[in-house]
Amino acid sequence: MREKIPRLIITFPTTTAAMAMETFCRGRQLPGRLIPVPRSITAGCGVCWAAPVEAREELEETVMEHHITISGIYHVLI
Repeated sequence: MREKIPRLIITFPTTTAAMAMETFCRGRQLPGRLIPVPRSITAGCGVCWAAPVEAREELEETVMEHHITISGIYHVLI
């Protein structure tokens, strides 16, 4: 069984917002990837951005700078 590690989870109200996050992060080589939303969190679209906890500040800046609509930011063991 794989050991669970702390991850930063960003949820979105729509799949379009999640895909926008992926586009901006990949273009700027920011850490993370789209994954299904963990069962412990509810979200509107079913996918979320998972990244190392240490990347929170950088990712929050990206969200604000590019006006990406998010539902929430969580720290989760996955």
